[in-house]
Amino acid sequence: MPLARSAPDDRATWTAADVLAGHDLAGTNAIVTGASSGIGVEIARALAMAGAAVTLAVRDVAAGARVAEEIAAGGGVTPDVAEIDLLSLASVRAFAARWGDRPLRLLINNAGLMAPPLTRTADGFESQMAVNYFAPFLLSELLLPNLKAAAPARVVMVSSGSHHMATLRLDDLNYEHRAYDKFEAYGHAKLCANLLAVEYSRRHAGEGVTMIAVTPGGVSTNLGRHVTFEDAVRLGWVNPDGSLPRGNMKTLAQGAASPLWAALAPELAACGGAYVEDCAVAPVWTADLPAGWGVTAASLDRNDAARLWTVAEQMIAESKP
Repeated sequence: MPLARSAPDDRATWTAADVLAGHDLAGTNAIVTGASSGIGVEIARALAMAGAAVTLAVRDVAAGARVAEEIAAGGGVTPDVAEIDLLSLASVRAFAARWGDRPLRLLINNAGLMAPPLTRTADGFESQMAVNYFAPFLLSELLLPNLKAAAPARVVMVSSGSHHMATLRLDDLNYEHRAYDKFEAYGHAKLCANLLAVEYSRRHAGEGVTMIAVTPGGVSTNLGRHVTFEDAVRLGWVNPDGSLPRGNMKTLAQGAASPLWAALAPELAACGGAYVEDCAVAPVWTADLPAGWGVTAASLDRNDAARLWTVAEQMIAESKP
């Protein structure tokens, strides 16, 4: 299975079942955030069908319980359901405390927030940065002892090709001094997520824990509830006739494939900090590639990753009650 590719191929249509074929995950503990809808459900379903003990980390516990029942009815190991609100660092800390000392092999930071109006959390973070970056940062650090106990262990950051739209602004992570553009803010949060994977892996790979960033591709889920059709056309995500510039929208099962490949592919054991697209390590974008294809060089900048970590770590510490 190749690690990188420079053009689309049939791996873009792989499904969760294709990736999980042959995997026996009995005895594996896994957490999937945002697993009450969208690709999070499909990721959790595939892991449970392969025998993993999955915890659905969700804001809506009732919705999570319905998903757990559905997965169990389909023959998968019945998932646990646990509450977490990624708009609140107190909730993240409470979730990690309840997890206790159980080993954890897979942490899938899947939950996301895209393009809402400007809002701030009780911790003072812009909401997209809170859900897509600060909360996963804290959760991944708090659960590090659990991940080390199950090493080799892997953390997955579900990112987006929208990181191409942003430039890192360490001086204004929460849009306190510049105009807020909801789509640029989404891209900025995902750029930060990519850089988190780089620095987290640099710090923890020697302890047997790595982090991979991944785009699931274009999938129709409620993540896009704040995006109008006119927005999508303006950004080039869809054509005016409703067709897609880069082929068909992925199904939920196809959208879950790349995050699962990022979580499980043995080929990625020494690739902490990589960015995965279409079940392969993405090429660094250059002008001879289509717009939005691959990963930006800025997403892999080790110096920026270290600087961002330092700034964010301090901001999280200052938010602690």
